[in-house]
Formats: sequence, structure tokens, C-alpha cells
Amino acid sequence: MSLHILIYTVVLCLKLTKIFGRIIIITNQRGIGRGLMSEEDLQKIHNYMLAEFKKNGVKIDAIYYCPHDYQKQNCECRKPKVGMALQAKKDFPEIDFSKSIIVGDSREDIEFGRKLGMITVYIEQDLKNPFEAHLCFDSLLSFSREI
Repeated sequence: MSLHILIYTVVLCLKLTKIFGRIIIITNQRGIGRGLMSEEDLQKIHNYMLAEFKKNGVKIDAIYYCPHDYQKQNCECRKPKVGMALQAKKDFPEIDFSKSIIVGDSREDIEFGRKLGMITVYIEQDLKNPFEAHLCFDSLLSFSREI
């Protein structure tokens, strides 16, 4: 992630932190399962990202990731499966999926949210919504302006 994108994301997340009780990142990281990076490499990236967020007043409550390569391994955590969400619910019992929003840029993100009864927000520059998300925006910025 370039510095420019990180700064842009930090500013937007600062606004979102003021609106939402919790911000949780759920991400597929197939590169680990494929041997392109290690879990330690990913942890360094996450630590850097969390430190930048914290310096700018943004609180990310947790990051959950699936390290598996779906072509080699069968798991219950890779989106659109809901294993990471169930772990988040275990860690934060007050989470109510029916009152949660998932913001994503892939079919897997939208399917994941639908399985859990979440409000789904699809981010796509061309404003196409092929996955039938509840809402569609051309950018995270556009989404943050609307809420």
C-alpha cells in the first residue's frame, strides 16, 4: 500500500471510527498459502498499518485473515465462508451481524456479508453492482460522504 493510499484511508477511517462502534478488517491473504509471503511478513504490514491508523486517531479493533490457498487447502475461514466473522463474534460478543455493514470490492465480500445478514456495500469505480449489494459506491470516499 502506498503512502498516499494509506493517508487517504486513514482520513476516511477516522470519520468511520466516529460513526461505528467497531471497525474490524477481514481479509483473504492467499499469498501466504502460495508461499509468496510469510505470516510474519503480513504481521509486519498489519503492525505498520495499525500504527499509522493509531497515530491519526483511528482505532481498528481487530484484523482477521485467512492464509489459505483455496486451490490447495479447504478451510472455513476464506471469504465468502464466515469463519473469520464467527471468530470476531466470539472475540466481540456484542457484534450483531444484522446491524453490521461490510464494505468490500469483491464478490466474496458481498457473499460473505449476505450470508451473515449484513448490509453490503460494494466499492466499484464504474458503479456496476453485479453482486447485488445493498449499496454501491465508486469509492470509499463516496461511501463515507453518504453515511
